[in-house]
Amino acid sequence: MTTQKTVRLPGGESVPRLGQGTWQMAEKPSLRQAEIAALRLGLDLGMTLIDTAEMYADGGSEELVAEAIAGRRAEVFLVSKVLPSNASRKGTVAACERSLKRLQTDRIDLYLLHWRGSPPLAETLDAFEALQAAGKIRHWGVSNFDINDMTELSRDPRGKACATNQVLYNLTRRGIAFDLLPWHQAQQQPIMAYSPIEQGRLAGHKALQAIAQQHGVTPAQIALAWLLRQETVITIPKAGSAQHVRDNHAALDITLTPDDLAALDQAFPPPKKARPLEMI
Repeated sequence: MTTQKTVRLPGGESVPRLGQGTWQMAEKPSLRQAEIAALRLGLDLGMTLIDTAEMYADGGSEELVAEAIAGRRAEVFLVSKVLPSNASRKGTVAACERSLKRLQTDRIDLYLLHWRGSPPLAETLDAFEALQAAGKIRHWGVSNFDINDMTELSRDPRGKACATNQVLYNLTRRGIAFDLLPWHQAQQQPIMAYSPIEQGRLAGHKALQAIAQQHGVTPAQIALAWLLRQETVITIPKAGSAQHVRDNHAALDITLTPDDLAALDQAFPPPKKARPLEMI
């Protein structure tokens, strides 16, 4: 039986290393019931961290998540995000209230600033602290922050409370391994990896196909396994069907060999110098 791997947040709470993403969900009404069923199956399989955002489907993703977790809220570690255009002190509080209403819950477990915008970071942190004090969010973090952003955040005494930084990270997007990932490891702050299989594009890569064939799995599962072996990384693939959820979950059982890892490094070379943070 598959055992869910976990990651410890700075506050001491453990969350699943393999969660569920919802970017691009709730955009097609014809897929709604399949997407809800997929999220519920993921919960059944222990993938209880669900990531969403006010931006996704203009709030529709949060509403879809609410339907998927109805009656099961206590099982879920719920992540959502505030847009930078809303990230002033008052704007963040108001955005969180709207998200809570769409999510049909009284709390968000982890609330992230989606990316840097014009509002001062200190104002966003003020709002995060106020929301925590009111019990409306349990943890806060950031998304799409590069090494300079994180260094700036760390200069604020409140920065140590940052639970995670959600960034683009997969075999073709390894730039963070040069500086940002080691920085987070030193701070004991996990990274949350979005688009872990490059929105499906990695599945066609020949090196992944060769390793997958040896293991009797799919190339996408190899790409996920590469991330899941990293103890300080949370991975949030999106799955819109039951089979896709099962495939993602099965990646937890894959053990990549030293030869596999060497072949992946050859096909997807790790960075030798600092690179600008990539985003999709």
